[in-house]
Amino acid sequence: MDRHNIIICILLAIITTNMIRVIPMLLIKGQINNRFLRSFLYYVPYVTLAVMIFPGIIQTTMSPISGLVALIVGIVAAWRRMGLFPVAVICCTIVYLLDCLIL
Repeated sequence: MDRHNIIICILLAIITTNMIRVIPMLLIKGQINNRFLRSFLYYVPYVTLAVMIFPGIIQTTMSPISGLVALIVGIVAAWRRMGLFPVAVICCTIVYLLDCLIL
């Protein structure tokens, strides 16, 4: 791929990602009053984050079992109102220990 095509690809990526952010601001002037739409938009960031993270939890560990165990323990720790950092440390520790024990 030559330099000209790379620059075009980068510009298209910039335009695409910015249009996704700009178009809703241009089309929606006031506050959204529809109760269903507000509740739907409230959960969009959480669902997006879960969809991006979940495959990585299972696939990037040496064993999918260690990723699954860490996911379950992380859910329980978060359910008990632990912060993001302690949950992340617990999950990483579990994956490390289980991967060391399995291999």
